[in-house]
Amino acid sequence: MAITKDFKTMRLADTLEETGLRGKNLNFLTDMTKEQLMSLFKAAEMIEPYSKSGLELMKGKVLCTMFFQPSTRTRFSTETAMLRLGGSVISESNPLSNSSAAKDESLSDTLRVVSEYADIIGLRHFNDTTIFDDIKSATVPVISCGYGNITHPTQGLLDMYTAYRALGTLEGIRVLVTSPDLTRARSGQSFAMGLARMGAEIVYSGPSELRTPDTIREKLDSTGCKYVEHFDLSEKEQEELIQSCDLVYLPGCSVPKGQDAREIFMKKAKNYYIKLETLEEAKKKYGKTIGIMHSLPRFAGEFDFNIDKTEHELYFKQIGFSVPLRMALIASMIGC
Repeated sequence: MAITKDFKTMRLADTLEETGLRGKNLNFLTDMTKEQLMSLFKAAEMIEPYSKSGLELMKGKVLCTMFFQPSTRTRFSTETAMLRLGGSVISESNPLSNSSAAKDESLSDTLRVVSEYADIIGLRHFNDTTIFDDIKSATVPVISCGYGNITHPTQGLLDMYTAYRALGTLEGIRVLVTSPDLTRARSGQSFAMGLARMGAEIVYSGPSELRTPDTIREKLDSTGCKYVEHFDLSEKEQEELIQSCDLVYLPGCSVPKGQDAREIFMKKAKNYYIKLETLEEAKKKYGKTIGIMHSLPRFAGEFDFNIDKTEHELYFKQIGFSVPLRMALIASMIGC
């Protein structure tokens, strides 16, 4: 067996550079190649043992997080990632009230100003149309921490990384993305777009009146990935579909309590309820453990919470993988 010409010791800096993210914005996972995604996962694996004790890769660097929508997991894990990298964080969790946005400053101007204070920006916003023009005003990299209803790439990345660590590969796996409202399933859609790049098969199941947005379908088509859509399935058909997959992903509902869209979501959720018995039956029949993933927060009525105590549970494990993945992402985008 021949020694390859690129044989050398592994360096985290080299792996981070191979992601091709330095100085760039992160908007959609279809913007990344399979090789870039694998480099990011490799960097996350290298960082994982230090995700609690920390590294001094970003000493002197500043992350600014601006969240125009509520968040717990995305905001905290992004900020924790920067702190564990040795950097600093400035944060605004309610810009519409506490920043110059309350004085009607444009998002474009806000990002231009914040770029003078920070080396990277983590932005969550309710807009998913003009925002792609607004972020061009930033002179530092911008991480999409969720834009409107269509993209949440950091969530998609940590979900992919969790699946990769659980299964050892993403190529050829069959993943069900199921929701009572696929029009608002931005985490599930980002997961699907990333998986499409990795050669996975995507299966959708939802109501016919709330399907995947055309923007997402066009991006999936651009990858040439294999995906199929199912609508208005019966309970038995949904159970059979679940049993045919390796992973089931529930994007959950990001609409605040008390709004009509939330009520519609929860009313329809019962048609997509996942029973523990369905998973146990699949294990007996096919000898496989189907992983259940959820972007959280979860709500009673989406799936059997007894899954928490079984090997099928991946949704809390996703949280554990979020910090090393985001550490790798930030370091890749800033460079070190």
